[in-house]
Amino acid sequence: MFRCAVAGITLVAACLATPAHAASDPVIEALSRDLGLSEPAVVTRLANERHAAALEAELATSLGDSYGGSWLTEDASALVVATTDPDRTAAISARGARPVVVRHSLSELDAVVRRLDQAARRIRTGPALWYADVRANRVVLQVPSPSGSSPYGSSPAGSSPAAALAAAARSAAVVVAPSAELPRTYADIIGGDPFYVGSMRCTIGFSVTKGSIPGFVTAGHCGHTGDLVKSPAGTFQGSSFPGNDYAWVATPGYTAQPYVRGPGGTLVTVRGSVQATVGASVCRGGPTTGWHCGTVQQHNATVTYAQGTVYGLTRTNVCAEPGDSGGPFISGGQAQGVTVGGSGNCSTGGTTYFQPVNEILSAYGLTLRTA
Repeated sequence: MFRCAVAGITLVAACLATPAHAASDPVIEALSRDLGLSEPAVVTRLANERHAAALEAELATSLGDSYGGSWLTEDASALVVATTDPDRTAAISARGARPVVVRHSLSELDAVVRRLDQAARRIRTGPALWYADVRANRVVLQVPSPSGSSPYGSSPAGSSPAAALAAAARSAAVVVAPSAELPRTYADIIGGDPFYVGSMRCTIGFSVTKGSIPGFVTAGHCGHTGDLVKSPAGTFQGSSFPGNDYAWVATPGYTAQPYVRGPGGTLVTVRGSVQATVGASVCRGGPTTGWHCGTVQQHNATVTYAQGTVYGLTRTNVCAEPGDSGGPFISGGQAQGVTVGGSGNCSTGGTTYFQPVNEILSAYGLTLRTA
């Protein structure tokens, strides 16, 4: 049971009866750097946080339906505990926390968030987020605004999707706040990164969109329509092989980026998809062999594999190896195509073919992601 602070709100001095972190602990070093604290201050803060977590759990149970949430002060020296019952403030103080009386319990706020979650399934708002803000004792619904505004400004009038969401929550606890924040995932689609279909590894060619759906193009022999993709998660929406050797994968929830992996993992910007002339330099990337370059040898080549014949390929003297399939070929910032096959390797040299990207875009009605 938590007994560090008895009559006050300060958690610091009495709460250090826990093993000290080593000064070289990388977690301590990172917190010191990012929070602007000395390493001893970080150790003290972590001790306070551990004990506050135990006290929070204890008070949440004892306060029951009146519990309004809790939070640490900015320096983590005190735990603030909210309650809807003024008669419980003495008990909170006695446990070493700082009481505050609020209108809405945490269970009420969480119920409002659940109603917003349910309403969002039928009301589209574009980029938005909502959460229970225990410090403000509100549920905040943030909606995009180019310049943002002060926190918890007035709700927008009219029948906007945000207003409809707020109305669906059926609670005075909701406040709509314009914000410059535009949430997106940090999972990016970048050409040259690997992906997996079962146990087979292939390579992302170029990021694309179809309407608002993000995804990527790759080689058709990497998967069939309907096959599931992992790392990143997605589904083959179309695939053609043999005859052609191209496919596209939809990856909802990811962000299509106008880049391919260049030498040393650097990002090379995709500017367009103008076809390179025979003799022009061209480079390709993939997780097996990395970044390699050469020149365009011929366009409109036909190759017959054991699985069948593929038409309309471009032949290059760039090397590649298994696992590089589907990866990007690019020339001077212009997307050229996706790696589909070849001969040789990157130790002795080789010949590699790519399926022109413009044919893939046209076949599936895709838009290349460019900058």
